[in-house]
Amino acid sequence: MRKFLVLIIIGVALIGINPVNAQKKTNSKPENTMKVVHPEWSKNANIYEVNIRQFTKEGNFKAFEEHIDRLHQMGVDILWLMPINPIGQKNRKGTLGSYYSISDYNRVNPEFGTLEDFKSIVKKAHSLGMHVIIDWVANHSAWDNHWTSEHPDYYKQDSLGNFISPFDWTDVISLNYKNKELRKEMIEVMKYWITECDIDGFRCDVAEMVPVDFWNQARVELDKTKKVFMLAEAEVPVQHKKAFDMSYAWELHHIMNKIAQGKQGAHDLDKYLLKQDTLFKADDYRMIFIDNHDENSWNGTVEKRMGEAAQTFAVLSTTLPGMILLYNGQESGLNKSLAFFEKDEIKWGDYPLQDFYSKLLKLKTDNKALWNGNFGGKYKRLLSDKTNLIFAFSRTKDENKVIYIANLSNQPIETTVDFKGNEGEYTDWFAATKQGLKGKITFKLKAWEYKVFVK
Repeated sequence: MRKFLVLIIIGVALIGINPVNAQKKTNSKPENTMKVVHPEWSKNANIYEVNIRQFTKEGNFKAFEEHIDRLHQMGVDILWLMPINPIGQKNRKGTLGSYYSISDYNRVNPEFGTLEDFKSIVKKAHSLGMHVIIDWVANHSAWDNHWTSEHPDYYKQDSLGNFISPFDWTDVISLNYKNKELRKEMIEVMKYWITECDIDGFRCDVAEMVPVDFWNQARVELDKTKKVFMLAEAEVPVQHKKAFDMSYAWELHHIMNKIAQGKQGAHDLDKYLLKQDTLFKADDYRMIFIDNHDENSWNGTVEKRMGEAAQTFAVLSTTLPGMILLYNGQESGLNKSLAFFEKDEIKWGDYPLQDFYSKLLKLKTDNKALWNGNFGGKYKRLLSDKTNLIFAFSRTKDENKVIYIANLSNQPIETTVDFKGNEGEYTDWFAATKQGLKGKITFKLKAWEYKVFVK
C-alpha cells in the first residue's frame, strides 16, 4: 500500500511541485467551507483493527462478536473492521483474494455471514459504548464489480478502452473521479452503511489516490446523515481541513522501527516532531502504531521489526500526541505474518499481553493530558544528559500531567533527567507506586526500559 507514495513523490519532484501546494492549487475553490469537527466521543479514544477472516477459526461476524466483551474490558473504543464487502473472482490473487478487491459496495462478503450478522456486531459494540468504522475502498474495485458492465464510464480507461490497474495491483481497476455520477454513487453507497447499519465512520484506503475534493464533498453529505469519524490511510495535511479526523503517522512508525534496529536515535524523533508541528495543526489526529495489517503481512511481525523494544514503542504510541492503534493479535504477542490472500488464523493463546494493553489504554482514557487533538495536553521535551539515547517528555492539560522516560537503546544506561517546572508527587503508572519528582534525578534504566509518571 505504500509503494504508490514513492512513485507520487518522485513524479512530483521531477516537475518541481510541492505535493501539498499542488493539491491546494487544484482545490483552490472548494465546494464547501466546512471544517472538520471531531465527534465528541473520539476525544480520548483508541482504535483496534479487526481482520474478520483471520480473527477466528470460523472467520465470520458471529465468531468475532463473541470477542467484543473481552475487547471492551481491555479498554478498546473504536473497532475498525477491514473490508466487509464481497471479493472479486476475476483476476483475484490467491485462493480467497484481497479484502481490497470489492465486487459489490452494497453487500457483505458471504464468507463473513449476513447483513444481519454485521448489524449485530454494531449493536453489540454500541451497547457497550464502543464505536464501529468500516474499511472503505474508493480508489478501485474488482474487475467483476457490477459497475464494470452497468457503468463502464465509472472507470479509468486507456486509449483502447481497456480498464486500468493501479500500479501492480492486477486484481483491481481504477475508478474515475472525473465522472460526477461516480462521485454521487460512491457517496450514496457510503451513506447506505450509515443508515442501514448505523456505523460510525470509515477508514479510507489509499485516501490520497482519490481527489481530496471528493472527500470534502463526501464528508459534508455523510455528516448530514450522522456525524461520522473519518480515518485516511495517508498523511497529507490538506485532507484534515474538511474531510478527515485522523491520518496515519507512517513516518513515525518507520522511525520507531529504525530506532529499535539501532539505525536511528532519539534525535530523529525530535526532528520528526518538529516537522509535524509545521505540517499539521494541533487538532489533526494522527494514528500511531507498532503494527497494522500492511506491516504485519508485508514487512514482518512486531517481534521481527522491534524485538525487545516493542512495548517501549507501544507506550510511546500512547503518550505522544495522537491516537494509538492496536492490530488484532497484539494482545497475544502475534508472532507471524498473516497471509493476505489465504485463511491464516490468529493463534490467540492465553492473551499474555492483554493486561499490559489494558493498563496502557486506561492510561490514555483516564488522563486528559493524553487525549486526542486539542482535547489533549501540550508536548514538551525534557532535558537529560544523553539526549540521543534517552527520550523524555511531558504532556500537560489543566492539572493533569504525564511524563514519559525511556532508554531507546539495547544497553543499560545511567542518566540524569531534569524535572524543573514539573515538580510534584507522581504515580509510577506501571509500578503503581508513588514517586516524588524534583530537580535533577538519576535513573538506572535497563535496555529499552520505560517509565510513565502521572500527576
